[in-house]
Amino acid sequence: MPSLGERLRNTWNAFLGRDPTNDYPPYSNGYYSGFIPYRNLLGSVNGKTIVATIINRIAVDCAAINVRHVRLNKDGKYESTIDSSLNDVLCSDANIDQTGRAMIQDAVASMLDEGVIAIFPYEMDDSPDDTDSYAIYKVRVGKIVEWFPTKVRIELYNDLIGQKQQLLVEKRICVIVENPFYSIMNSSNSILQRLTRVLSQLDKTNDESSSGKLNMIIKLPYTIKNESRKQQAEQKRKDIESQLSGDTQLGIAYIDATEQVIQLNRSIDNNLWEQAESLTKDLFNQMGLSSSIFDGTADEYTMLKYYNSTISPIMTAITEEMDRKWLSKTARTRGQAIRFFQDPFRLVPVEQLAKIADTFTRNEIMTSNEIREIIGLRPSSDPKADQLVNANLNQSKEGIKALPDSRNEGSEIQNAEEK
Repeated sequence: MPSLGERLRNTWNAFLGRDPTNDYPPYSNGYYSGFIPYRNLLGSVNGKTIVATIINRIAVDCAAINVRHVRLNKDGKYESTIDSSLNDVLCSDANIDQTGRAMIQDAVASMLDEGVIAIFPYEMDDSPDDTDSYAIYKVRVGKIVEWFPTKVRIELYNDLIGQKQQLLVEKRICVIVENPFYSIMNSSNSILQRLTRVLSQLDKTNDESSSGKLNMIIKLPYTIKNESRKQQAEQKRKDIESQLSGDTQLGIAYIDATEQVIQLNRSIDNNLWEQAESLTKDLFNQMGLSSSIFDGTADEYTMLKYYNSTISPIMTAITEEMDRKWLSKTARTRGQAIRFFQDPFRLVPVEQLAKIADTFTRNEIMTSNEIREIIGLRPSSDPKADQLVNANLNQSKEGIKALPDSRNEGSEIQNAEEK
């Protein structure tokens, strides 16, 4: 253990004047901002309506799914996770500002809002112009500004200068993901676009009704057909406005006994709200959504439908494009792939977990320690807890030690014993 003197000499504290950034003059670290500069904000219309809630919920649920750089067996099934820089990007460190989950959330939200996005690896161990085999260290989500036959111009945040800038990059290394629900959400006459227009009109109507206007009509005791009568009516209107907006605190004005006030304190009825409800219902039906998903009352069957019809297509589109662009043909031939994995126990109630654990261990699908890991308990030191063994059957110690971890090898041994 270091002595007190060594601790005092080596201790670093940013609040005690030992911050190394103090050696630099002010504002020498690049451009600075009072808000998050790298975040891709939603459009002006989507960001102010219920659409922002829908996009944010889907993006958060997509980010909760694990994306991994894996190795597949000869049957194309998951075999193991590869410890690589790409897996580190997908799991924990996408860039200096974002974790892997934050990057996925940013990508999904931007894709649902804009229709198509780019995920560009801006830091690698070798130039992609020289080789097809390179290690990816940093990636960011960018907006596609222009399209070319083999290239795209993207707007990307540059963390070296603290500003967004445009880059012309090759399509073969840039992950370009199109929204699987583009025809529902992003096309010019899609349900979502029609819904945003109706909601915009509804907001405008509400703003006008609550703008402080009196919206009243003064009925005069004479007809207004000549110019002098019009001028007299206009003067009467100005007098009433002057009375109401003057020094009076209660907003009281007077009119002649022969005049009558007709107040329009309600807007003319329209079917904007009915249209918004109908379009929202159609949007939910076509995307596999439900209002219970957003208020937290959805049951497991509703959530299962939501994950299968909404989340899975989005994550499949992202991982397949990553697999195609970031892994060479040789790597894919050797079994490397990018896959997403959803925790099947996230939606299971506690009262059903014991029954599921018993079924999985009894049928030798999962080991006891794998079940304990899901529950959040420490793994057991019992060797039997790491083997696919039916705990309800009597097993000798020699038989337990001889049991292999693989189900295929266990079946071969069992068949040999039966013969």
